[in-house]
Amino acid sequence: MSDTFPPLAANATRLRVAQGLVLLFHATGLVGLLFSHDPGFYLRFTPLTLLLSAALLLAFQPERNASFWQFCLTVGLLGFAAEVVGVHTGKLFGNYAYGDTLGPKWLDVPPLMGLNWVLMTYLAGVLAHRLPLGELGRTLVAAGLMVGFDLCLELPAGRYDFWHWTAGVIPFRNFRDWFILACLAQMLFNRARFAKSNALAPLLYAVQLLFFFALEWLGPGK
Repeated sequence: MSDTFPPLAANATRLRVAQGLVLLFHATGLVGLLFSHDPGFYLRFTPLTLLLSAALLLAFQPERNASFWQFCLTVGLLGFAAEVVGVHTGKLFGNYAYGDTLGPKWLDVPPLMGLNWVLMTYLAGVLAHRLPLGELGRTLVAAGLMVGFDLCLELPAGRYDFWHWTAGVIPFRNFRDWFILACLAQMLFNRARFAKSNALAPLLYAVQLLFFFALEWLGPGK
């Protein structure tokens, strides 16, 4: 059964407004983190930016039926559970611990990481769905997009207190495990029965990728 409240029509005006908000959120954060004397002030808004990005993306999802919400819940729980295992055992991703930037933690993991897994799976899945590939091809391409995003995020993560790796070294198995779990998440995405299109997805993925890339290469000490 579909939502009682239909999604926004992705017409040119509404799409431009949404794209402008995405650019505003990230440009303001980037300038504040790179040039402000108090970058901690801007880091406080990281959870809010993630939530607002998710809300805008949701507004342009053309079909929010039971299968869509089941996909979101399943991937969110899967991602959160994987992070809990990783933090407490080191058997997934490696040895790391979360800082305070992503907000309150439960079982030493910010619940927002579950939302982050949903967003990245959805964004990468929608982008790969545009390609003339079969399910396996889309799964591999989308998983690659997720790992590429994680690579850009990992580089400045410790500096901005997202999370910290033991001895400050990002292990190769982090990306290996990310790719394996990303493939599983993309299988769930591909088999869920809802419209796999979103007019805002390409810009949001690109802006987030460039945001973390810029933080690393233009940040302090560069």
